[in-house]
Amino acid sequence: MAGSFRARLLGLAFLTGLPRNCGLLIPRCSAVHTFGMGFALNLVFLDEHGEVLEVRSRVPPGRVVRVKGARCVLEVQSGPGRAFEYG
Repeated sequence: MAGSFRARLLGLAFLTGLPRNCGLLIPRCSAVHTFGMGFALNLVFLDEHGEVLEVRSRVPPGRVVRVKGARCVLEVQSGPGRAFEYG
């Protein structure tokens, strides 16, 4: 979980990858950037109740993504063998 300002600002930037089944939860957040990322992300935007508002798959580095009404974002690595399902 990204609790500090620094953790929220950097997120997963400058990493080369993540272990399977790992991600970063960013609370109090409705927008993220992928500047400095070494891999594409799957982004899961959640509302104040933890319900999924929107999923953005395979977001490449160098992007900004915002979802109105989101209260937190889960970032997970995208790629082969890293499918994400919800429902």
